[in-house]
Amino acid sequence: MHDIVEDTETSLKEIGENFSNQITEGVAALTKDKSISDKLTKMKDSLKRIKGTYKEVVIVKLADRITNLQPPPPTWNLEKIEKYRDVAKLIATELKGRNAYLDQRIRNKITEYAK
Repeated sequence: MHDIVEDTETSLKEIGENFSNQITEGVAALTKDKSISDKLTKMKDSLKRIKGTYKEVVIVKLADRITNLQPPPPTWNLEKIEKYRDVAKLIATELKGRNAYLDQRIRNKITEYAK
């Protein structure tokens, strides 16, 4: 649902009107702050909020990045691929210890992605 807030006109208020407080808090933590222009700073801000919420939100973030660590599009240059991998490493480091299975899974996906 965080993608809906990031990519459409749907607001967190609308999420709150249709889902529980816990879901809304999770979506808010996962949603990147549009007022922050730097991508890395934006991710660090989101990770800080994610770490301050429910364990299920951490699991969603890890699973989302694991799913996204597929072979990069052919239009991506090496620099973009490396930046994406580096952000995945940041996510793995910041959220480490919340779910042993997903910790291992994201490390494996990062290694595969680097190839």
